[in-house]
Amino acid sequence: MDKSDTTPATPKGIVDPLGMARRIRLATYPPAAPLANFVDYYWIVEWNMGERAPEIQRVLPYPNAHLVFDRGQSAIHGVVRGAFERSVAGAGRVLGVRFRPGALRPFISHPVSRLADRTMSFDDVLRVPTMEAEQRVLGGAGDADMVGAAEAMLLAVLPAPDARALIAEQAVAAAAAVDGPASVAALCAQMGIEERALQRLFSNYVGVSPKWVIQRYRLQEASWRLARPGPVDLAGLASQLGFFDQAHFTRDFTKLVGTSPLEYWKSQQNGTQTPTRPDAR
Repeated sequence: MDKSDTTPATPKGIVDPLGMARRIRLATYPPAAPLANFVDYYWIVEWNMGERAPEIQRVLPYPNAHLVFDRGQSAIHGVVRGAFERSVAGAGRVLGVRFRPGALRPFISHPVSRLADRTMSFDDVLRVPTMEAEQRVLGGAGDADMVGAAEAMLLAVLPAPDARALIAEQAVAAAAAVDGPASVAALCAQMGIEERALQRLFSNYVGVSPKWVIQRYRLQEASWRLARPGPVDLAGLASQLGFFDQAHFTRDFTKLVGTSPLEYWKSQQNGTQTPTRPDAR
């Protein structure tokens, strides 16, 4: 694995992309072909804060489950419906496996909705004790060794393809598209699926509701645009993203991000880095 496999860019979903780029190394790697229908990518974060005080890194997660190798905290993470926060202190590194939307379901025995805002042990999924799995991955000499160890364990438990998981992924992709559906009814019409059936599909395979997914992608896009250098038209942005009005947009954005769109935009105008579009958690 060489550097051409990485995506060394600030991903959409990082609440403070300018600050994150200064203190954390992020790399992403594609899965091997047999896992391509299940795994979106592997991500590695590494940091060394030295003597600096701990800092909080906030991420606005997408509707993806993750298998995370994190010393003493390794687990499968369901979709986080709020902002995901992690205290960054000392030095460390973490490897995560980002599943495609719906693609965790074939690995487990219950609906993914049971994991929303929760974690579960991956002992039964990987059939390897957590401590041993951690050592195999986090004991690697570099990124290639870490990714290789995680991938080998996944390949050993590869499930059969699941057609419903693919439909769930297609529905999430439709919601994520630029100028995509702004309502559940519009998503149902685009997918040709009755609303109750779509709700059941998302509960079983994605873990959150279609409404949540649509709103999260709109707010993700908003945060990404606001983090770019240059002037901003908040009323125009709210309209482009399908919000009822600017007040509605401001309320939803502030609730999730913790600051108003205007204040967030101001906080990201002190540097020259332009975020790029590969996704984060």
